Amino acid sequence: MFDRLKNQFADFYDRVTKTELKDKDLDRVLEEFQLELIQSDVAVTVADHVCSVLKEKLSDVQFARFSNPRDRVRAILADVLFSVMDRAGKLDLFGFVDKKREEGVPAVIAFVGINGTGKTTSIAKLAHLLQERGRTVLLAASDTYRSGSIEQLEEHARRIGVKVIKHQYGADPAAVAFDAVNYARAHGVNVVLIDTAGRIGTNVNLLEEMRKIVRVTRPDLTILVVDALTANDALEQGKTFSGAVSIDGIILAKLDADVKGGSAVSLSYVMGKPVVMVGTGQGYNDLELFNPEAIVKNLLG
Repeated sequence: MFDRLKNQFADFYDRVTKTELKDKDLDRVLEEFQLELIQSDVAVTVADHVCSVLKEKLSDVQFARFSNPRDRVRAILADVLFSVMDRAGKLDLFGFVDKKREEGVPAVIAFVGINGTGKTTSIAKLAHLLQERGRTVLLAASDTYRSGSIEQLEEHARRIGVKVIKHQYGADPAAVAFDAVNYARAHGVNVVLIDTAGRIGTNVNLLEEMRKIVRVTRPDLTILVVDALTANDALEQGKTFSGAVSIDGIILAKLDADVKGGSAVSLSYVMGKPVVMVGTGQGYNDLELFNPEAIVKNLLG
């Protein structure tokens, strides 16, 4: 995971520690590093910010005679990367669910994202993790457009042992979500997870349907699911969905297959919303809380 970005960081240490840290030389090294970050799918604005902060911090560095300059540069880069990924703060999803449970009402969470990002699978993984924590879960099959979507959600539900509220294909997605929320309230279910259709940015009708779901059910949280492998497309998707509904957090799926790592570094900074969880495999347990410290450690070795 993140092999390309790891190698570029290692090369950066070498170039900085073997170069006299004069303005001209440092500028050249940072220009090359910025280009390498962008090639690893780090957003341009993030790459620019990282290099700008590095220039400020490294310009004042004086390596002691017996110090390890590589470790010093690594520590500086670690601080910069952590500040980027932690910029939007945190969203304690499990804590939020427990708070709603104490209030005696279900936590309603809507999931948005285009088809193929791993949205439905991420919903199933989260439902499984919530059940392991002793919480009851209900799924709402509000993707009533894509062929096979309801069956896909039902199969996940069968495997993990949760109930699905569904209507027929072509039914009003908001009505499905509304029925699910009412069922949860009537039966004391702790969490409702709403699966929506894959919204394509140019499809105005589908975006309006998504707005209607949010308007009718008033979800407590709206989570955007993006595919780490789509790189800067994930950022564009984020902008599209944020323009339609208010996004509270992000799930970054398929992170285990990302050899570049740019999405993990960039997404939260650019969108101004926290990455809540990351997908790390195919199993139902392979959904983990996003941990910037662990990501930085992984990236820098």
